[in-house]
Amino acid sequence: MTSDTSARTGAPLARGRHRAAFTAGEWRSIAGMAGFILLLHVVGWGVLLLAVAPRNYALGTTGVLGAGVGLTAYMLGVRHAFDADHIASIDNTTRKLVGEGKPSVSAGFWFSLGHSSVVFGASLLLALGVRSVAGVVQDEGSQVGQLLGLIGTFVAGAFLVIIGLVNLVAVFGIARVFRRMRTGEYDEVQLEQHLNNRGFLARLLGRVTKRVSRAWHLYPVGLLMGLGFDTASQVALLVLAAGSAAFVLPWYAILVLPVLFAAGMSLFDAADGVFMSRAYGWAFLHPVRKVFYSLTVTVLSVVVALVVGVVVLVGLLTERLGIETGPLPWLASLDLAFVGFGVVGLFVLIWGAALAVWRFGRIEEKWSGVSRRDDAAPATE
Repeated sequence: MTSDTSARTGAPLARGRHRAAFTAGEWRSIAGMAGFILLLHVVGWGVLLLAVAPRNYALGTTGVLGAGVGLTAYMLGVRHAFDADHIASIDNTTRKLVGEGKPSVSAGFWFSLGHSSVVFGASLLLALGVRSVAGVVQDEGSQVGQLLGLIGTFVAGAFLVIIGLVNLVAVFGIARVFRRMRTGEYDEVQLEQHLNNRGFLARLLGRVTKRVSRAWHLYPVGLLMGLGFDTASQVALLVLAAGSAAFVLPWYAILVLPVLFAAGMSLFDAADGVFMSRAYGWAFLHPVRKVFYSLTVTVLSVVVALVVGVVVLVGLLTERLGIETGPLPWLASLDLAFVGFGVVGLFVLIWGAALAVWRFGRIEEKWSGVSRRDDAAPATE
């Protein structure tokens, strides 16, 4: 096969950038994440069950610091991983990185690590006896708490809206490609180029999000999103740690709570990132797959990112302006925790449905045949 023929089929181009299976480097990354998450579980549960629980540290009239309190902290982390802002941030960024041919398998892990750092840092200050931090966590009216809440909420909402708009531009571009592809207007190389260059607005918004060009760049995003202490499970854990600190417990007895919180959250955030990286990697291996899968999943990604981002920003707006009537307060009152669980289910269903339609509908064979016939035509002249 000549280089010209290879260029027209587009196979080397597509397979050089995207892979259906994980590479050796990605497997090493997955192994590293698994090792770190396992370490969190071993340290958290080991310290709790072997060093803390046997001492029966009293928590006033609420009982003792034992396995029950540790399980509460762990499940708060698990629930937090299913918050809609986590799912939307990880999925949209994973799609962006896979589309650019960059490693994305650890995106969820880095996001959860950044988020966990805030909880761990605040609990560390509590363990060191900085009681003012406990006041910030427990007093919603404190100036420091309000400032951190404003920063964290704005960053969360703005990031989701921006990344959602970037992918919305992608939806329009993919839809145009899909319509023209049915007439055989594009060969695979032109299709690949078109999907990677979707006009001025995409390039303009790309300047805003270009800083998130590596999976580890989600660490500061998760860190900033966690600054507000505005998520129910995060507040609950910190109040729990603050209550423990009030009884002058050893530092390790207090820090075991955020470690367990991080273990639960990072396990499911990392799993979400790996799953979505695998799903998008399969879809981007071939231009026809890219159109078929991207047009369905990207629409869902855009809807989730924009809905969650708008809800977060509307909540901030209604709180700052004191709006109590009309549709805005109702929109701001939506529980993002339940939305997050629904988003996870939708992604799994759509991925399964797309795979079934692809296999039983023989989509690639039918659509790739158009470009193959176009490629073969000049040779018969």
